[in-house]
Amino acid sequence: MKLLELQNRIKSTIGDAAREAFQIDLDQLAAEVPPRTELGDLAFPVAFELAKQLKQKTGEKRPPRTIAEALKPKLESIEFVQQVEVAGAGYLNVFFDRAKLLSALTAKSVGSPAESIDRRKLMVEHTSINPNKSAHIGHVRNSVIGDTFVRSLQAAGNRVEVQNYIDNTGVQVADVVVGFMHIENMTLDDIKKLDASLPPEEPFDHYCWDLYTRVGLFYRDGNLDGEQNPEKLKLRAEILHAIEEGNNPIAELADYVATRNVEQILDTMERLGIRYDLLARESEILHLHFWERAFQLMKERGAIHFVSEGRTRGCWVMPFESHTGTEEHESDKIIVRSNGTVTYTGKDIAYQLWKLGKLGLDFNYKPFRSYADGHATWVTTTEPNAETQPEVPRPDFGGGAIVYNVIDSRQSYPQEIVRKGVAAVVPEVGEEASVHLSYEMVALSPAACEELGIELSDEDRKRPYIEMSGRKGLGVKADDLINRLEADALAEVIARHPDLTDTEQRETAHAIAVGALRYFLLKFTRNSVIAFDFKEALSFEGETGPYCQYAAVRANSIFRKLETAELTVIDSERSHPSNAATETLSGEAGDEIWSLLMLAARLEEANSQAAASAEPAVLAKYTFNLAKAFNLFYHRHRIIAEENETKRAMLINVADYTRQQLTSALETLGISVPERM
Repeated sequence: MKLLELQNRIKSTIGDAAREAFQIDLDQLAAEVPPRTELGDLAFPVAFELAKQLKQKTGEKRPPRTIAEALKPKLESIEFVQQVEVAGAGYLNVFFDRAKLLSALTAKSVGSPAESIDRRKLMVEHTSINPNKSAHIGHVRNSVIGDTFVRSLQAAGNRVEVQNYIDNTGVQVADVVVGFMHIENMTLDDIKKLDASLPPEEPFDHYCWDLYTRVGLFYRDGNLDGEQNPEKLKLRAEILHAIEEGNNPIAELADYVATRNVEQILDTMERLGIRYDLLARESEILHLHFWERAFQLMKERGAIHFVSEGRTRGCWVMPFESHTGTEEHESDKIIVRSNGTVTYTGKDIAYQLWKLGKLGLDFNYKPFRSYADGHATWVTTTEPNAETQPEVPRPDFGGGAIVYNVIDSRQSYPQEIVRKGVAAVVPEVGEEASVHLSYEMVALSPAACEELGIELSDEDRKRPYIEMSGRKGLGVKADDLINRLEADALAEVIARHPDLTDTEQRETAHAIAVGALRYFLLKFTRNSVIAFDFKEALSFEGETGPYCQYAAVRANSIFRKLETAELTVIDSERSHPSNAATETLSGEAGDEIWSLLMLAARLEEANSQAAASAEPAVLAKYTFNLAKAFNLFYHRHRIIAEENETKRAMLINVADYTRQQLTSALETLGISVPERM
């Protein structure tokens, strides 16, 4: 039994009653949680909407309170509803049978995925880091938002495919190849030897990070603020052309560099519990003729046209009028440049058409990485039959009903062009099938910069946050950020629990560090610019990941003590018979217990809201509120030492139910619960 199921049953009954009594079909029914327990468990303002519709339909002016009175008897017949009151000008306030619902909610374990009637595949693309160097803090926000959204969708019963787009033929990869070939003077064999010789703490993607910075100076002849040297930029163009063409030594070198960076970026993401189903590479979009097919479809459907004069002469462009008037937005609408090369937007449209199963072509696939728990990540390839490996059955990739692209807000207009372009080619799927999950940047607090060894001017120290800038050297590798969080958490764990083994201390510190980072990046809405701060994120007080983890750890400790005391969670119906339970749940103390139970029971609703709005902050806020409510419950009630057997059993069952719900909420946020903190 779940609270959302009961809530939906009540809504359905209200809808039926409105249809029967007033011949009105209600499209949506809002349910509110009253601000105080004595006002009920759910409140429905439906009578106000019915009064409005009745007046529009028949001209009859009927008071909402009268309408509410007419609906009330139907609700009182629902199981688990104890009474219904008409409040104020016409609110329907529903009170549950506390003893009966408590038994139903705590009768079995919770946290199992919801059953969804709609089994369409949803597709989420996130991370999508250029494979030229290691991930940075901005990439981490993208990945954590995307991964948590995937977890929310799955918890709500949806079938989800997770993709990570690998731009292995782009300018950024070409630049790091320029660095290896023309600054380091290395061959592919030299690069492989270098890779094998690097220490674990400074892996290949970190080496490429520094090399990429040097390439920027190389183009400017060593002057960070100077003009780019046209002759040196020709090297980029030549290498880019060779990479796109494929089947040559430069392309082979670039493939090694990109693949090794992808492998190590996946290592970084695994530290945060983030995985993918498919790595879709741009090289296959080019070499398997995805773009040519998309270009043909776009021309056939009139989605693009050729420009014969003006600033975009010789280009194929999208004829959309919104956001026109600036060179930036006009360039976003160019699909094929005058020199015949296709833009990122054009390739994105081809990829999006494939994601939706509307391109008429498919990739070839091969396994890329297998995990100990059986999960496998696949990668696209040009090689036919490359996936022949019976022990690793290949999923059917692509063919999604809705595609969500987690990309920062600066790409909003290009994403709009992709959405409109796809809809113009396949109007039957419409623009609604392509969803841009935008988010704002991550900055660092001045204190975080200093902890990471980034030198700041006196002026910078006075700012609320410091923006990242590769040219200024203000970049933070994701691994460095995680390492620093783990080091700070480890110091706290050692101070609190010197008796733990070194392995236990490090595992606990890792769980706390990941919880701190993920929660900090999730508690702000996607459209918020955030300034990461170590001290704030790692605090055991306030709205933080460690605070939520600590509440779950505290709850688990109760049940370890119960095992020692040979007390267990007792079957609800046997442990608190209806009369005794009703008495225990009445009064101020009973209201507190009941309020915690109701909050814990709203996990499914909170997660559904987070999934529907694509806003993980909704679930993060709920999780914090549940942790805070449990801590208050813990301090106010003597759970194990309670002498009244009925009350003790009830407290134990409510605590057990809450810890399961809290653990499940944290799991959906990608946060684990250590044994001790």
